[in-house]
Amino acid sequence: MNRARRAEVIIVGGGIAGLSAAIYLGRAKRDTLVIDAGKSMAQWEPDVQNYLGFPKGISGEELLSRAREQARRYHVKFSRDQVVTARPEGRGFYLRGKKMNYTCRQLLLATGIFHIPPDIPGVRPCMGHSMFFCKDCDGYRVQDQNIAVYGWSNEAAEYALAMLAYSKRIAIVTDGHKPQWNRRHHRWIRERAIPVHRKAIRDVRHRGCQIQALVFDGEADLNIEALFTTRGDIYFNKLAKGLGAKVNGEGEIVVDVCMQTTVKGLYSAGCVTPANCQMIIAAGQGAAAAQAINRAMFEESLTRPR
Repeated sequence: MNRARRAEVIIVGGGIAGLSAAIYLGRAKRDTLVIDAGKSMAQWEPDVQNYLGFPKGISGEELLSRAREQARRYHVKFSRDQVVTARPEGRGFYLRGKKMNYTCRQLLLATGIFHIPPDIPGVRPCMGHSMFFCKDCDGYRVQDQNIAVYGWSNEAAEYALAMLAYSKRIAIVTDGHKPQWNRRHHRWIRERAIPVHRKAIRDVRHRGCQIQALVFDGEADLNIEALFTTRGDIYFNKLAKGLGAKVNGEGEIVVDVCMQTTVKGLYSAGCVTPANCQMIIAAGQGAAAAQAINRAMFEESLTRPR
């Protein structure tokens, strides 16, 4: 494991952002390696309805598969591995993976996030089918349904208020937590007559992947067809922080318009940055990062003697 695999550019993360960058870098004839741990959130999506060019929708897994095939067409290489640590080395970076080590001149972190599901029994089979994380992605598909928003913060209140654009049958469930939204949000909820259920949720009644009801302790079941959560995200920023890149209070890796972090030669793209976490945005960020990386390497080549 002492011998390191080399590439001009290494992309850590094989999700939408990483694969988009890989396609651009491959077409720029850069020696590009994608290190993929196989944990892209895109694979959770059974039916992506808002990705450009797929009017009938496409599964996240199929979108990833097609992108990998497209990247390989341009001679991008892949390694199924998980990078544990990264450090600067000379004019580039040294990465230690669980299976092997790697070195590169330019590094792109497309490590993504993890959406935290509600901590209630029985909900996991419904994820992506009738339990969702994103109103912008999935609000349209649940129009006029009975919908619950899981949470107890200002964000949860705003989520419920925004969901009124899709259905008038919205409720908030706090799962035994005391609401923490401020007076203004409380007034908005009251004015729009959004019911708030504060009892702990004991179970989720569902048939297959379809939620039918939330089962409370000491309260009648709440019949719903869709559940949205605002429990939060975990940002996979450990490698960036280890390399000294700036991370904001939310845990997002700070980047400039070229997707470069505060560390020279280190870039980041996708949901681990402050971008709105949408697949189409992640793809655009990956492309922008790849263009910037290619330009930086081109300019560097002009300074070397022929």
